[in-house]
Amino acid sequence: MDLQFMAADRDVCDELAPGLRAELAGLSLAEREADDGKAIQLFRACNGTNLVVPKEYGGSGGTAVQAMHVMRALGALAPSMAVATMMHHFSIGTLYSMTAAIGDQVGLDPTLLHRIAADRLLLASGFAEGNTDQDILRPTLRAERVDGGYLVNGVKKPCSLSRSMDLLSASVAVPTGEGESDFGLILMPALTTGLSVHPFWSTFALAGAESHEVRLTDVFLTEDQLVRTTPELAGRMLELQILGLIWFQLSVCSVYSGLAGALVDRVLHRGRGSAADRAALLIRHQSAALLTEGLARRIDAGETGVDTLGAALVARHTVQHLVTGTASLAAELLGGMAFISASEVAYLVAAAHAVAFHPPSRTSTVETILGHLSSARDAA
Repeated sequence: MDLQFMAADRDVCDELAPGLRAELAGLSLAEREADDGKAIQLFRACNGTNLVVPKEYGGSGGTAVQAMHVMRALGALAPSMAVATMMHHFSIGTLYSMTAAIGDQVGLDPTLLHRIAADRLLLASGFAEGNTDQDILRPTLRAERVDGGYLVNGVKKPCSLSRSMDLLSASVAVPTGEGESDFGLILMPALTTGLSVHPFWSTFALAGAESHEVRLTDVFLTEDQLVRTTPELAGRMLELQILGLIWFQLSVCSVYSGLAGALVDRVLHRGRGSAADRAALLIRHQSAALLTEGLARRIDAGETGVDTLGAALVARHTVQHLVTGTASLAAELLGGMAFISASEVAYLVAAAHAVAFHPPSRTSTVETILGHLSSARDAA
C-alpha cells in the first residue's frame, strides 16, 4: 500500500522507526490485527518504543509533530498496534515530563529511566477509563498504607498492551485518613507479585491491541515506588495531568486519522466515485490531519496549559466526527462488492468508529468546551 497523500507520515516513520513499515507491510491485515499477532513485537524490534523518550535517556527524542506523523503512519498499517502503543507514548510522555519537572522530589529510579530506552521496554497505562461517566483523572486503583509501604488493589479494564507490557504505569487513590484521597502515580514491573492479566476484550475489532483486564491484588509497593501528591507538588502535578490529557487527545487524533487514511487510499487506488467524490473524501481526511498537526505544533511550542486542553478537546471531537464520516463515505464509494468480497473494508470501518470510545466522551466534555470557547470569546 503506497500512501502518497500521507508521504510525510511515511517518511518520518521510516526515519524514527526504521524498517517497521516494511515489516508490517509483509503481513496481511488479518495477521497484523490478530490477538496473537506480531505487530507489537515488530514495534519493539524497530525502536518504536523510544519515539518520545528524551535523548538524554537514550531515546529518539521525537517531537509532538514527529510523533503525530509516526502514529498516523502506523494507524494506517496496523490499527490495533497503533492504538495499543499510543498508550505507551502517553505513559512515556507523562513519566519523563514528571521527571523533568519534579524528578528530584519523587525519587524515581534513574537506572530504570535509562533502561526503558536501552531495553526497549513497553509501558501500559492504568489510568482511569473504560467505565461510563468515569472521570479520566479519578483512579480506579486504591492504595492502603501498611508497614514499609502500600498495598494496592483494583482493576483496570480495558488495559492495552496487557500481555506485552514490561511496566505498568497507573494512577492510584491514596487515602488521607480524612475521608478523602490524594492522587498518586505508580510504575511497576509487569511481573510484580499480585499483578495478573485476564481476558476481557471480546470483539473482533482492534483485538490485537491486547486490551484485557489487569488486576492488582494486594500488590506491595515501597514508599519509593509510589509518587504521592503533596501540597507542595499539587500545582505541578495538575499541570502534568493537563499535559497528559493533551497528549492523549493528540494520540487519538493521530492514530484514527491514519486509520481512516487506509480506507481513503483504497478509494484512490481503485478510482472509485467521481473526481468530486474523491476530492471531498481527501478534503475530509486532510482536515482531520491539519487539525491534529496544529495541536502537535502547540505542544512543541510549549503551550500545554488549560487553553490548549480546551483546544485539544475541540480538535479531538472534530477529528472524531471527520474520521467516522470519512470511513463511512469511503466504504460507500468502495461499494457493496468490496464490502462483501473481503473483510478488510468492514474491519477498518468498525475499527475507525472505536475513536468515539476513548475518553473523555463527547457528552462529558460539553461544559468544558463551552466554558473554553466562552472564555476565549469574552477575552477577545
